Amino acid sequence: MEVKLKKPILDFNARVAKENRELMQQHGIFVLDLLASPGAGKTSLILATIEALASTYRIAVIEGDIASDVDAVKIKQTGTAAVQINTGGACHLEATMIARALTTLELDKLDLIIIENVGNLVCPTEFDLGEDVKAMILSVPEGHDKPLKYPGVFQSAKAIVLGKIDTKPSFDFDEHAFKQSLGQLNPHALLFPLSAKTGEGVQEWTHWLSNQIEEKKSCS
Repeated sequence: MEVKLKKPILDFNARVAKENRELMQQHGIFVLDLLASPGAGKTSLILATIEALASTYRIAVIEGDIASDVDAVKIKQTGTAAVQINTGGACHLEATMIARALTTLELDKLDLIIIENVGNLVCPTEFDLGEDVKAMILSVPEGHDKPLKYPGVFQSAKAIVLGKIDTKPSFDFDEHAFKQSLGQLNPHALLFPLSAKTGEGVQEWTHWLSNQIEEKKSCS
């Protein structure tokens, strides 16, 4: 006999995500759920974002990892509030985990929460956390064919970062083929080519993010 657990799990997750979203709306906090493969550059992008926006906006980061607090330590060293969630083997964050993390933050003193999801291009896609936007990073070294192999994450993301563009000379990355695949899967997605290492393209990313934060504040 087949026991169908997926729908009840997702239904419960959706209810908690709705509560998270309503809470963030009350406080006027914009919430970004950042997805990517391990090593794609999530933490580097978050650090670059903090550097660009911390003088204007109050930021906190929720770090999701299977184990360790390496990334949360890096975030805290910038003076930014960071909450570590260790999933103990689970390949994604869930809304209940975010709800618990939110209780540790001073929500009245925040404008932006960035959730760094567990490094995975499959599992996190299906779980609503109560975020305003899902964004994902594809780094140049991962290859231009990833949209064909992992269509779900590219379809669910409103913003897509093409990261580590400074490495293009070292890799056979067909940007035309990548954009063509992306256009077929998600023609309305915003694309931000950038390098967190050199700073190229970061201003365009943070300008878009600033607009999202201001829009959320104006609607709260």
